Amino acid sequence: MSTISAAPVPASPSGLRKVILASMIGTTIEWYDFFLYGTASALVFGKLFFPKADPLTGTMLAFTTYALGFVARPLGGLVFGHFGDRIGRKQLLMLSLVMMGGSTFLIGLLPIFLQIGLFAPLGLVLLRLVQGFAVGGEWGGAVLMVCEFGDAKNRGFWAGWPQAGVPAGNLLAAAVLAIMSAVQSDHDFLAWGWRVPFLLSAVLIVIGYWVRSTLAESPVFEKAIADKGVEAAPVLEAIKRRPGGIGIGMGLRIGENTTYYVITAFSITYITEVVHLSRGMALNALLAGAAVEVCLIPVFAWLSDRIGRRPILFLGSAGMALFGFAFFRMLDTGATPIVLAAVIIGLILHGAMYAPQAAFIAELFPTRFRYSGASLAYQATSIFAGSLAPIVALALFKTYHSATPIAVYMLISGAIGAFAAWRARETKGMTFAEIDKGF
Repeated sequence: MSTISAAPVPASPSGLRKVILASMIGTTIEWYDFFLYGTASALVFGKLFFPKADPLTGTMLAFTTYALGFVARPLGGLVFGHFGDRIGRKQLLMLSLVMMGGSTFLIGLLPIFLQIGLFAPLGLVLLRLVQGFAVGGEWGGAVLMVCEFGDAKNRGFWAGWPQAGVPAGNLLAAAVLAIMSAVQSDHDFLAWGWRVPFLLSAVLIVIGYWVRSTLAESPVFEKAIADKGVEAAPVLEAIKRRPGGIGIGMGLRIGENTTYYVITAFSITYITEVVHLSRGMALNALLAGAAVEVCLIPVFAWLSDRIGRRPILFLGSAGMALFGFAFFRMLDTGATPIVLAAVIIGLILHGAMYAPQAAFIAELFPTRFRYSGASLAYQATSIFAGSLAPIVALALFKTYHSATPIAVYMLISGAIGAFAAWRARETKGMTFAEIDKGF
């Protein structure tokens, strides 16, 4: 097998923009599907699929089905990472998009408990598992396509755009639900209006699939395979040769993932059931925060190319660790401007935690097992971070009848993220050739 090949040709500016656009559009669509479920869990699913429980318990059961999507994400990351490191990034991205869209569309058609009994929540669980499996493979492929097409000097900025697709998906999901909620009565929204955003997923997936089908394969991946061939078990190589990288990535994700879902999922329940503000108010707060975060993620990503990944990650994590106490005090006021400010500030801090992650986690692993290593580091924490965050927060509130224990929960999670950023080595400006030579 040849061990010498030409260096990959950098993508032209127009080619790079095309990759960024395709990655961001696809990521936005897939996370629209994923977040739509979370928002619907807070507002609808408890009533329709667990109607015999009291409101908070029904919501907790709905959040439990929501959590199952996170449990499936590591498995999806492993499977998609394995084949992404063996046959390429592009094909796996196409498959994840179809799986995600199909499961979301079917949720929109699912009969409720009063129609088919226990088969309704069982169907919800099955489709949520498919959602989680698909999104588990999405992130690694999307960010690696951008990272491996872009240059080392601006990698953080380029890779920040797919990251912006995550809050953009949340923004889109909240916007569609807010519109349906605003133009319908509570009865009509519960009867059929909630289904419309799920059914719209079919249109969005067609658009995303068409855009992604025009992409070429990653030149960095193709060169690595031409030079050294494929790994037989890339995820095992990642565990064996880069356990520290996996640990750093998981630490960063614990802080970011846990606090994010407290702010975006649990807070909807807290605002509507505890503070007793309207469903529209909760969705508008989330809408405003997501819009601000979409705009700021590229800024934080750009800063990570200038001053380093670690400082941005550390400051965001430390800030979020402390903000939990102020967050719930602000919500408790019930004043619209203060509630809006609470969610917006929380998502600004999350943007600092999240924006540099794509480039940083990709830079922790060599090309031949980068998809597997990055997916494992990113998705493994889903089981005990994002999946449990709304459930833990709700359980803490039901037990102590206070938001202070939830703020402590955010403090611990954010501190873990800050410690991981402090312990990590700086990687900004390193080429993938330099990273690969170290392994």
